[in-house]
This record gives sequence, structure tokens and C-alpha cells, in this order.
Amino acid sequence: MKRQQPQRNPQSGWVAALGLALVGVSCALPAAQTGYWLPNPDDSVFGQIFYVKSERKDTLLDLGRRSGFGYDEMKSANPGVDTWLPGKGTHVLVPAQYVLPQAPRQGLVLNLAEKRLYYFPTSGKVVTYAVSIGREGWDTPLGNFSIVSKVKDPTWTPPASIRAEHAEQGEILPAVVPAGPDNPLGQYALRLSAKKYLIHGTNKPWGLGMQVSHGCIRMYPEDIEQLFPEVPIATPVTIVYQPFKVGWRDNDLYLEVHAKDKDKSRSPKEVIPPAIAEAQGVNVDWREVRRAIKENTGLPHLVGGRQQPPQRLYLDRIF
Repeated sequence: MKRQQPQRNPQSGWVAALGLALVGVSCALPAAQTGYWLPNPDDSVFGQIFYVKSERKDTLLDLGRRSGFGYDEMKSANPGVDTWLPGKGTHVLVPAQYVLPQAPRQGLVLNLAEKRLYYFPTSGKVVTYAVSIGREGWDTPLGNFSIVSKVKDPTWTPPASIRAEHAEQGEILPAVVPAGPDNPLGQYALRLSAKKYLIHGTNKPWGLGMQVSHGCIRMYPEDIEQLFPEVPIATPVTIVYQPFKVGWRDNDLYLEVHAKDKDKSRSPKEVIPPAIAEAQGVNVDWREVRRAIKENTGLPHLVGGRQQPPQRLYLDRIF
């Protein structure tokens, strides 16, 4: 099999050719409802990017939500596209390819750097969702937790700190917000063992995919509705911050970057673990590593490979 060339720009080359061939796939395969098999336990790269064609009234947020992606993901993957007016006929990239975070493949894994949740319903399968996380000063906690309760149609009791914050802005919050369309928790909530933190829906979905919450993890209403019945009590939840994710797909090595300013000072040799870079038969293209860090698109970027030829044709299987 001929080895594909490194990805250089999300709008050009083989990426664009593939995307144009897949225009319209988002309607048939919305990411929020798609699960992937990972038949090779050594592989951690799955999915496939594609393009959709925007209509006159579409915004980047509209196009992202239809395919299960948040604001920051869509902006990073489409740096030259206007957020509010992409324009009729514009080909917009949907970044539906991922490198798994370095974490146990069980329960729920949240990578704060990419604002994305991974659910492992069983061995070899993964489903992934866009989320919003806590803003500065209201950080979503890192660590190992579990689901301790599940509530449909939750009420919200805003803590005193949040009520005071809203009061400073001229908005008086009630002591308890009943279930319904005005409830910021949406229709479903999963409570974490970390005190006061939830995974929940939202009544303002168009802000999803950003660092905007008071520490809780927000999901699109349709996504939490799908996840809620699937996750049992005691499901483990691992929350990490990994702006640089490295993984294999067969014999190809990929790097996915979600770097803030504080992360960009890391050198390429800090980003690729020595266990990979120094392994026998592995070739790392350090120029492509630097390119991936600089472009910071959130897309898996081909940065090297192994000498052994692939033994099979790799195609994702969708369940």
C-alpha cells in the first residue's frame, strides 16, 4: 500500500479532495450518533474528516451542531471561514477525526484541552461528544471521578457565588430554578463524585464548545439525551488536560494539537514522547511536528511512521 503524504493544510491537497467527495455526509452520519470500532488495541486514531457545503443562512455554529461539534473546534479547523456568514456554497471542514487521549479506555474520558468527551461503552468501541467546560476562575477539575447519580428534568439551585455574580450584572436569580426550558441544566444531569460538578445539557446550545461554564461539563441537548441512558451509576470519569495527543493508525503516526499560548513554547521533542520517537523502526518528521504545533488546527496531522508495511486495509467500521 502506498503511504499517504503528510497533511499540510486542512484546505488543500488530498484533504480537500477527500472532503469534496464526502460533501453531505454530515446529514447521513451525524457525529453525535456515531460510534466507532477500534479493532486494533494499539491504534488510537479513528474517524475521518469531511466537508459540508454551507447554505446562505448557515453560520459556522449551525454547521458544527448538525455534526456534533462545538464552536472552538469549528473555528480552529476553518481559520479562513467567517463564523457568522460562511457564505452560500462554502466548503466547511468538519473535523471528525481524532487521536484518543492517553487515559484508560473505560467509562468517560474528558480532555479539557480539546473540549471533547469520549465514552467507551465496551471494549473496542468509542463514542465522542463536544462539550463546554469551566472558564478561568471556575475551572473544571482534573482527576479520576465517577458518576454518583442521574437526574432527568433536574432543578437548579444556584450557589451563592453564582447568584452574586449575576446580581452584579443586574440579573436576580431565584433560589431554585425549576425544570423546564429556562433551566440551564437542560433535561438531563449526571452528577460526578467531585462535589458540585455535573455533566448536563443546556438551554443555550449555541454557546457550546467553549470555555464558558462555572465548572460543569455542558453537552448539546441531543447528545446528553443519547448518553444519559447509556451511562450507569459508578461509571468512571477521567478528566485530563492534554493539548498534544500522539497516536498510531496502523503504521502512521499522528499528532493532534489543541494548544493555548502557554503550551506553544514546548519544543517538538517534548511533544513526541521518547518511547515513540526513539523506538526502533520509527521515523519522526520533526518538520511536520513543528508545522502541526504552529498551525494548531485540532486536526490529526501525519508526522511519521513505522518501517513495517501495513498488513491490511484499514477502514473504520461504524456501529
